[in-house]
Amino acid sequence: MITGIIGTGNMGTILVESLIASGFLNENQLIVSNRTPAKAESLKVRYPGISIADSSVEIAKSADIIFLCVKPHEMHPLLEIMEPHLTAEQCLVTITSPLSPKQLERTVPCSCARLIPSITNRALSGASILTFGESCKGEWQSYLRQLASSFSRPLQIETQYTRVSSDIVSCGPAFFSYLARSFIDAAVLHTGIKQEQATELTQSMLIGLGELLNKQHFTLPALQEKVCVKGGITGEGIKVLDKELEGVFKQLFEATEKKFEEDLGEIEEQFGVPYY
Repeated sequence: MITGIIGTGNMGTILVESLIASGFLNENQLIVSNRTPAKAESLKVRYPGISIADSSVEIAKSADIIFLCVKPHEMHPLLEIMEPHLTAEQCLVTITSPLSPKQLERTVPCSCARLIPSITNRALSGASILTFGESCKGEWQSYLRQLASSFSRPLQIETQYTRVSSDIVSCGPAFFSYLARSFIDAAVLHTGIKQEQATELTQSMLIGLGELLNKQHFTLPALQEKVCVKGGITGEGIKVLDKELEGVFKQLFEATEKKFEEDLGEIEEQFGVPYY
């Protein structure tokens, strides 16, 4: 089974790293390509066994399953080049939320699916989001579940909830990293603690929090209740968060949804097929 990956930017590289680190694939089962060859070559320095393709057409001819890890507006031109070389036995997988399996399968003869990864998958942790096209063969659905399970907890999500699911799973680490950095900066500014110390303390706290949840010692609500003693210091901090964060995340989801709708319009115009 040969796996092709087109696009070795941030998420394409994480996909390569996760598949190899998990042991699901050997290096010699991977063939990759990138518009900027140097990015693909840098992967080969770390993983000498992988193959570098000269073009997307070479991957279309060589791979059994192909992951499209390029920007949404680059998808349609790419597929126009690849389509004559694809067959019904192959599987094509997009990792971007604005392109649906329905749009893919109206364009190519392959089984089609979507797998949205997360940067947390690099630690063989976190969730990923799976959606299958109507004509995606059962054996490919089973294979993709196994593949995603090797580095994540795959969740099958209905198309209408793809954007919010992606916000949580894929964008969430960036959102909460931003909050953590703001938390650190405020501690440094207000108390004079060294940046390095505050960063180490915060990172260790987040790792410990993740372990508590992972080992199911607490749920999020139970954990807050356990730490937030009535009349205590934590409770005073929670009051500030209640006041200052009111509406923030609602605005966040509104902003990401607006950008998503813009991308949907562009993709639907290119493919001539509705998203849903």
